[in-house]
Amino acid sequence: MRPELRPLVRSLSLSRARSGGGAVLSGAVGRVEIVATTTGIGTRAAARTAERVLDSTPVDHLIVVGIAGGIGPSVDIGDLVVPDLVIDLSTGTEYRPALLGYTAPRGTLVTSDELLVDQDEVVRLERQGVIAIDMETAAIAAVCEDRDCPWSVFRAISDRADDGSSDPAVFGLAGPDGCPNFPALVRFVFSKPWRVPELARLARGMKLAANTAASAAASALEKM
Repeated sequence: MRPELRPLVRSLSLSRARSGGGAVLSGAVGRVEIVATTTGIGTRAAARTAERVLDSTPVDHLIVVGIAGGIGPSVDIGDLVVPDLVIDLSTGTEYRPALLGYTAPRGTLVTSDELLVDQDEVVRLERQGVIAIDMETAAIAAVCEDRDCPWSVFRAISDRADDGSSDPAVFGLAGPDGCPNFPALVRFVFSKPWRVPELARLARGMKLAANTAASAAASALEKM
């Protein structure tokens, strides 16, 4: 999403550019040339974007940067997640990220197009070592591995997926690119004004997590 990209743009001083696959941002850290873009929300959008990027420019290493929902007591809001395993929750397919930087990988990240609302499922995942869930990484990993492109993940926890508060109505307040759906947001606020503090809390968590993930990715790139 754009809010996930902004801190990376600041950290790496990226600027607008164009490639054969469409508008992207570009820059460099030392001798490392960088292109960056958003994927949109969900596995299909993420896979299409990964394919577009890999088709449009030579890529030595692809990095997924952004937010995730936390599972279990080992992570809190704002914590960095560099998983040692990524699993597609719909198929069970497992993917192993490449090590990048000096952060020791730990835990499992699962990817799903569905909101995780079944708390029995949450407990099952936690017992299997899952510490975070997102909606894109496994799809990107599948594209990268199909094309023999190394990939890594820097996510950070923006909210909890294990406290029973996941709400499809709140999820619907963002458009496909993650930007606010203002008509839906206005309707939500007028119909449920008591939930405005919850929206503010989610926004703070997203900003903190996006900054954490971007800072970790930038630091890893500086060490390449």
